Amino acid sequence: MPLSVLLLLAGAIGLVIGCAATIALHRSDRRAASSAAVPQSVVPEAAAEVLAILSQAYVVLDPSGDVLRASPLAYSYGIVRAQGNEYPRLANQELMELAGDVGRNGGYRDKRMTIHRTSSEASDAVLDVRIGVLGGRGVLLLADDLSRAVRVEETRRDFVANVSHELKTPVGAITLLAETMEDAAEDPDAVRRFAERMQTESRRLSHLVQEIIELSRVQGASALPDAEPVEIDDVVAEAVALNRNFALGSGVELSVGGAQGLRVFGSEPMLTTALSNLVSNAISYSDPETRVGISVRREDGFVELAVKDEGIGISKENLERVFERFFRVDRARSRSTGGSGLGLAIVKHIATDHGGEVSAWSLAGQGSTFTLRIPEMGRTDAITVTGDDASASGEGDETARGRG
Repeated sequence: MPLSVLLLLAGAIGLVIGCAATIALHRSDRRAASSAAVPQSVVPEAAAEVLAILSQAYVVLDPSGDVLRASPLAYSYGIVRAQGNEYPRLANQELMELAGDVGRNGGYRDKRMTIHRTSSEASDAVLDVRIGVLGGRGVLLLADDLSRAVRVEETRRDFVANVSHELKTPVGAITLLAETMEDAAEDPDAVRRFAERMQTESRRLSHLVQEIIELSRVQGASALPDAEPVEIDDVVAEAVALNRNFALGSGVELSVGGAQGLRVFGSEPMLTTALSNLVSNAISYSDPETRVGISVRREDGFVELAVKDEGIGISKENLERVFERFFRVDRARSRSTGGSGLGLAIVKHIATDHGGEVSAWSLAGQGSTFTLRIPEMGRTDAITVTGDDASASGEGDETARGRG
């Protein structure tokens, strides 16, 4: 090969090597600059150990308000958000302003606020937030989720208000009837008529008080203190017996069908109350000469108790609210039958306490079906092989030898 060609080839190789070295050096400088740009942690080691065991949500920020560290709860509460490859950031403008104020001026700030997790109001979180200085260069945000406590308190207030309203009606009616009966003391027919009305209102009041007591009991912390095996056949029989006279008086036929011999684990009185409430509710919203059916079946590890009526049915908007306390589909009909609007709420709590659920299906004018689903109880008896069984299978001697 001529010398000139060798020189050109050597020059080309040197040029390639030089370019590669230049590119490598440039990349190294960029990585070093990037590393230098990453802020050093402002969390002292002792503080980091404390944060790791906190039950509260926490966020550590630098003085400018940038998020340096955040707990999983902070993301769950909606305090911190991060999208794609972006750095995490505070998701609430008010929190940003509070953190910036603490970063500039020191001290600490306390605030109760509502964080919108999504567009739905049902997912809003009520938080107690405290923001203070951490070390010399950081800001620490701590948050407690009070959403459940706030909802419980709102429910309690609504419940007390509803109970007060519901009690006023029969109490006021009894008072008015008593005054009217006193004025009509000389008219035996009027006295008899008013006395019958007073008895009706008294029964309504007694029923309402009983259901309030029952709802309070099933909402207690120890709803199943004495859980035991429950025969579903007994539950169905007792629920039917409790509603037989009501059905006869309403001209409604009760029918029972489906599987037998199924068992669940729980409280027989509570399950009887739940099924009885469903049957009573079905009768109340059924017309004379119709049928209410109670069926039992096993499905996917659950015992399903379905109560189907041929009544007026429930519209879609009302179907979503039937398990609310004091909600009535037809208030006029409930007044005539003495319904309190608590029966289905009681059923829902009993189902939940037993690890199950209750659901409703209905179409206006085509009746309704309420289904109570409770986990089925498996076999608990010991399975043994007797000598006769083993001999019949031809394995008696081998079994004996194996045990020996």
